[in-house]
Amino acid sequence: MGKLLVVAALLAVSVTACKKTESGDLEVEKPVVGTVTDTLNVPSVEVGTDTAHVTVPKVEISKDTANIKVPTVKVKR
Repeated sequence: MGKLLVVAALLAVSVTACKKTESGDLEVEKPVVGTVTDTLNVPSVEVGTDTAHVTVPKVEISKDTANIKVPTVKVKR
């Protein structure tokens, strides 16, 4: 129980020690003897669409009929 409490406290401190700068980077304060501030450069992501031409095989479908025997049930009252 004591280890879980220590881990939860460290997690809470590590989450609150992050802040975002105006340029979108993250500043993280690490708990060393004192504190050290590191700047993490967050990559920018561009999302778009692209068209790919793919060759697919031509499939011909022909319809056919078949006779199937289906059981019938008649209930007499």
